[in-house]
Amino acid sequence: MIERLSHGPASVHGLTEPFALSQQMISKHIAYLVRARIVIKTKRGRESVCTLRPAAIKTVSDWAFNYRRFWEESFDKLELVVNEMKRAEAKDDKKHGERDRAHGDHKSF
Repeated sequence: MIERLSHGPASVHGLTEPFALSQQMISKHIAYLVRARIVIKTKRGRESVCTLRPAAIKTVSDWAFNYRRFWEESFDKLELVVNEMKRAEAKDDKKHGERDRAHGDHKSF
């Protein structure tokens, strides 16, 4: 629906056509978009027309971008910690293996 409105205003009926949803469900969805101030709904004669508010989309996009950056940085830091832990574990395993062989301890599987 947002994609369609990004190309220009559309009637509620026009927005209903591509979806396998009832007029009532589409109207409810539009009401949420209007309440979120992403869409403006106006009456033109007997028809309701919806128009996208690009400034609202930019606000949502900016908000999402900031959170995306936060999570990407957090995952990068987590990856560094996990890799360091793996290196330390591998080093520890190697030390134990050398010590076990020095004492004649061999694991059999």
